[in-house]
Amino acid sequence: MAQKPTKREAKLISARERIQEAQRREKQAAKRRQRIVVTVSAVAVLALAGGVAVAINSASGKDDKASAASSAPLVVPANATGPDGTVITYGKADAPHTMEVYEDFRCPVCKHFEAANGEAVKKLTEDGQIKVEFHLAAFLDKNLGGKGSRTALAAAGAALNEGVDKFKAFHDVLYANQPDEREDGFGDVNHILDLAGQVPGLKTDAFVKAVTDKTYAPWAAKVADAFNNSQVTGTPTVKVDGKTITLFAGNAPASPDQFTAQVKQAAGLQ
Repeated sequence: MAQKPTKREAKLISARERIQEAQRREKQAAKRRQRIVVTVSAVAVLALAGGVAVAINSASGKDDKASAASSAPLVVPANATGPDGTVITYGKADAPHTMEVYEDFRCPVCKHFEAANGEAVKKLTEDGQIKVEFHLAAFLDKNLGGKGSRTALAAAGAALNEGVDKFKAFHDVLYANQPDEREDGFGDVNHILDLAGQVPGLKTDAFVKAVTDKTYAPWAAKVADAFNNSQVTGTPTVKVDGKTITLFAGNAPASPDQFTAQVKQAAGLQ
């Protein structure tokens, strides 16, 4: 006989359903953007054939605020890695194996993953065999409204500029204090700064100024674009040496032992 799910399981199921619906809407929007690109490109070809240059500005798929951020001067945080500095690498840079973690700071399922296995991710880097590459998204701002994903991501850039360890500690604080994804709690810069106060040594004058001035907003837009172009369709997603890891067992997150065993198997460390 089927058992009634616990309150924790019911909450997780509800959160997963909401995020799946958000992802479904994002896929539909992506298809619409693709149709726009094809249509406008065809118009451009015809116009160029007639000797008229046409500037295509409306097919980017970004909202006005994201476009404004991307038009501001691009400042890449110190310690950023990957193409155009859009990746955050945690652990030994020359580790032979790579764990890719794809997340959105507003994603409730990411919060469940981090609560269950964030410490396991950290421990897996300690022997220098595995490094972690964070690929961060901001698609929930568009799907759910608000600017919390982008604001948190830009603040994470300011933390990264202070040091990779500062970024990781701030990353963990954000997930530990994540608001309901239907609320735009991370869109409040003052709230973000309050949370940053939980990371020892992070709230330097330079950090506060960077968050307040949105110094890394253009970088955050680049990072979000890189996620959108990654072919990853949902968060959280974890890959080890290109192999996707199963993050949930039924309605519950994989245990640290289950997660660690999968990672080591994918990396050939067992």
